[in-house]
Amino acid sequence: MPQTPPESKPLRRLYRHGLKYKGRLALGTLLGFLGGGSVFGMLASLSNTTNSVLGKEAEEVVERNLNGLFEGGEGFFIAAAFLILFFLISGICNYFAIYHINYVGFKVVEDLRRRCFHQLQVQQLAFYNRHSSGELISRVTHDTLMVQHAVSGVVADIVRQPVILIAALAFMIKTDPLLALISLVIFPICIAPVVIFGRKVRKYAKKSQEHLAGLSAVLQENVSGVRVVKSFGMEAYEESKFDHENRNVFKRLIKTVLARNVNQPLMELVAGLGIVAIMMYVRVSQLPVGDFFAFAAALGIVYQPVKMLSKVHMEIMKAMGSAERIFALLDEEIEVLDPETPRELPLPVEQIRFEQVHFSYTEQDVLSDISLDIQAGEHIALVGGSGSGKSTLVSLLPRFFDPREGRVSINGVDLKDLSLKDLRRQIALVTQDTFLFNDSIARNIAYGHEDVDQERLLDAAKRAHAHEFILEQPNGYDSLVGERGGNLSGGQKQRLAIARAIYYDAPILILDEATSALDNESERQVQAAIQEVMKGRTSISIAHRLSTIRHSDRIVVMERGNIVEIGSHDELLKLNGAYKALHELGFDEGVSE
Repeated sequence: MPQTPPESKPLRRLYRHGLKYKGRLALGTLLGFLGGGSVFGMLASLSNTTNSVLGKEAEEVVERNLNGLFEGGEGFFIAAAFLILFFLISGICNYFAIYHINYVGFKVVEDLRRRCFHQLQVQQLAFYNRHSSGELISRVTHDTLMVQHAVSGVVADIVRQPVILIAALAFMIKTDPLLALISLVIFPICIAPVVIFGRKVRKYAKKSQEHLAGLSAVLQENVSGVRVVKSFGMEAYEESKFDHENRNVFKRLIKTVLARNVNQPLMELVAGLGIVAIMMYVRVSQLPVGDFFAFAAALGIVYQPVKMLSKVHMEIMKAMGSAERIFALLDEEIEVLDPETPRELPLPVEQIRFEQVHFSYTEQDVLSDISLDIQAGEHIALVGGSGSGKSTLVSLLPRFFDPREGRVSINGVDLKDLSLKDLRRQIALVTQDTFLFNDSIARNIAYGHEDVDQERLLDAAKRAHAHEFILEQPNGYDSLVGERGGNLSGGQKQRLAIARAIYYDAPILILDEATSALDNESERQVQAAIQEVMKGRTSISIAHRLSTIRHSDRIVVMERGNIVEIGSHDELLKLNGAYKALHELGFDEGVSE
């Protein structure tokens, strides 16, 4: 079976999405056919009406007074009544056809946006390492908007205009087949530039969307990293990056405009030549005046669908570049999947086990043959130099990634056999880079819960040593934290993150360098909150300060993706190995113990 050409796939996939609303699509298509088909009746009625007024007795008609004109004019009234009726049918059918077809088109785009956003939610973290946030935002917003413009502008025309064209052509052939044939000679000449330049429009439009994604990425990075930009005085450099992408977008857009509109003057020139040829034929053949007027009207109607369909083709080609980028996102392989038949996790959590785990982002292992057992209520600390694999190891527990070899289990159940939702319900995470949503303090603490339990909220805030500073905010717990928590200090954001973990009340706690970016005073406050949240929970801490981990039940020392030592603080110092070397290199430098 021959393979479908790649360029046709996005359009076919959009059509399949539209079939979900086949009832409305069928109704809109039927109304479009009726509205377009009524053109034949309109032209026939116009011909009869014109002949009844300007036929063989045209001179007598001119001499009659107004009352005389209506005497004995039954044929005229019937033709005029049908003319009005067909205009009415066309207007009503086209109105509702446009409504129903656009409804389907907009729903398809709404579905695509929802599916794109869902695809972003189910991707693992490695996906976000491969794609910039600006690019992803562009695909969900700009690309879907381009498809929406095409859908809203052309779908109704795709249904109506071909029928109008066929109806007008049928009337022309009925009126004078030879004259219709002469008129149709110009059609291939009109269509050729549409096809040729349509391909260019698609190419340029796709490139412009790619450059627009690059522009969005530069803008997003600049806004997010504004402190770094200003501290290094790199405003001019950032402007040059933005100007470069901005110029690229302009160049592609202007090429798209040129390619999209070049066929307009060509079609008008051909149409002008055709009209002259038709007038010469009418002069020789002495076509009745009523038939000529109706034929001329039909010719004008034929020209309009061709003109509209050329624009439709250009808009479709323009949108296909965006559709390809949308479907490329939807086709991204999801590497971390829910099992088809998830197992239930036996509770409470009694044991976490890493068994001969290997993991790599590329070809080289980041984790090599990791085996580690963690018992319920145990406080484990991971230490090691940068790149030793600490963060990667803890990322396997909530299944941000899956191991290449080996397995990770809770209570003997492989994490791959658990639903992601159930698994992650057992884990609370507090990281160095605390992310807060631009919402109220209360909603940030209770994130993940639709209804806020006020008593539970206050308890979590107090245990996280956050209650006092929250009350000092302008609106207390209803105060907005600003984008990424910009209205709060680093220590305050960390304590809210800890309050969120307490409110979440998961049995497993992961602390990924939660105090590394804080000054000593803030660290003492946050450390007190951490001690509170660790109570009664199995915790895994990554830290670079001794004060945060020296009282852990066990300390796991990692080097180059391997576990090299395990033991308590005192036991590891006695080994005179890797941990002692870290200790002597200033692992706990600047920390009051």
